[in-house]
Amino acid sequence: MLSRGQRAALAILAVAALAAAAAAWWTAPQWVPHAGPWAQQAWRKLTRPGPETLPQGKAGRTDPADRRTAADAAQAAPPPAPRKCVRGASVVYTDQPCPPGSREEAVDGAVTTLPGR
Repeated sequence: MLSRGQRAALAILAVAALAAAAAAWWTAPQWVPHAGPWAQQAWRKLTRPGPETLPQGKAGRTDPADRRTAADAAQAAPPPAPRKCVRGASVVYTDQPCPPGSREEAVDGAVTTLPGR
């Protein structure tokens, strides 16, 4: 059982915590814009630690999967721009030059590209 003094101290702590929470909620528009970027950076640092958090001696080592060669970088290059080729009533979308007898028009709207086979 808690003594009268301990109960009073706990009650004061609870009232102080409740008052602090209410004050934070009431003044949130003033401090959230300043604390938001800091909080995002801190969360990112906590959930995705970088090489500076590794033990000494392991910071220089990298995973072989992380190493990219020139061929990998070339393969990751963006695909060529799509082309809309119109011949009569038919429309063909391609990343190659339009076939003879068709005219090229601007591609409008969203374009979804699929990987090659």
